[in-house]
Amino acid sequence: MRKIKIMEHISLDGVMQHENSAGFEHGGWTNAYRSLEGLTAVLEAQGTTIDLLIGRQTYDSWTQYWPKAGDNPMANALNAATKYVVTHWPESLEWGPAKDLGTDVIAGIRDLKSTDGPDLIVYGSSTVIAVLLEEGLVDEVILMVYPVLLGSGKRFYSNTANARELAFVDTKTTPTGVLINTYRYVGALG
Repeated sequence: MRKIKIMEHISLDGVMQHENSAGFEHGGWTNAYRSLEGLTAVLEAQGTTIDLLIGRQTYDSWTQYWPKAGDNPMANALNAATKYVVTHWPESLEWGPAKDLGTDVIAGIRDLKSTDGPDLIVYGSSTVIAVLLEEGLVDEVILMVYPVLLGSGKRFYSNTANARELAFVDTKTTPTGVLINTYRYVGALG
């Protein structure tokens, strides 16, 4: 049985949006805080042999970058990963290997999780994250928390989602002040 790990870069106020779009003007806010030690810690948390479970918007955005990112550990892991994509247009998945999850996404994810294979890593994909947490399909949440307040932008967790409980597992700190916090999913807050 596979684990599903959510891995997100977020600001102190919970913003996960990175690109300049739709009125968000702080794109690239994580760049000044990147370090070799941080990359090592992220790769350790993620693993080098992984598969991706992502939404279509994240898939399309990453298609523009990762296939051209060159020979480096993160690009190699992401490019080699099978990308399981929540999409209505599976015939247009070009960055492979890639597969859609079918019309019943929850059933598709449950079936996928029950198979043998590498961990399923979720990056970006805020809509997918909300569904995974609501359905209790998440095993770990790894938040890379940057020492910035952005005030606006897409948040990690929706204001309309039900309350959830996580158990603290571990933390690491990079030389630039990024906290890499690992949590185990517990369930509904109650």
